Amino acid sequence: MNENQENTNEEFTPLSELGEFGLIDKLTQDFPLRNASSIKGVGDDAAVIEMLDKQTVVTTYMLVEGVHFDLTYVPPQHLGYKAVVVNLSDIYAMNGRPTQITVSLAVSNRFSAEFIEKIYEGIRAACNIYEVDLVGGDTTSSYSGLIISITAIGQVDEKDIVYRKGAKATDLLVVSGDLG
Repeated sequence: MNENQENTNEEFTPLSELGEFGLIDKLTQDFPLRNASSIKGVGDDAAVIEMLDKQTVVTTYMLVEGVHFDLTYVPPQHLGYKAVVVNLSDIYAMNGRPTQITVSLAVSNRFSAEFIEKIYEGIRAACNIYEVDLVGGDTTSSYSGLIISITAIGQVDEKDIVYRKGAKATDLLVVSGDLG
């Protein structure tokens, strides 16, 4: 059995047993708010974020099973971590500081609550390392597979924003990981 697949001899909690709000509570209970700009996080109809004298930068990536990842080769914790950091990378690329993320999942009934918790372990690790708050998101069902969409929000002083169009022929291009 592949290490990324669940052991069928263990008891797993069907997602239907928890319900949407039970699953959200279970997955997000250990995500503290770290940033002063995060007024209200998970648990209401919308997050409340206070952005004072800075510009807000926002980016979103959607990762689709079978297109962007294969669970045969990618552990769920790594998938959760990757889903966050690909977004944070765009905030950093514009010279911003990421402050919040939202996480949206579409999940089929072939996944247990424990499997989704492993994805959130990776999300939590990224939030801890980069001091980013999880402030909301959405969950829904999927007929097949898994879809993860993360939106990252950050702040940057207007004078410090770096746009792609600002690159010049003599600028240094730095890559912080593998391309692709």
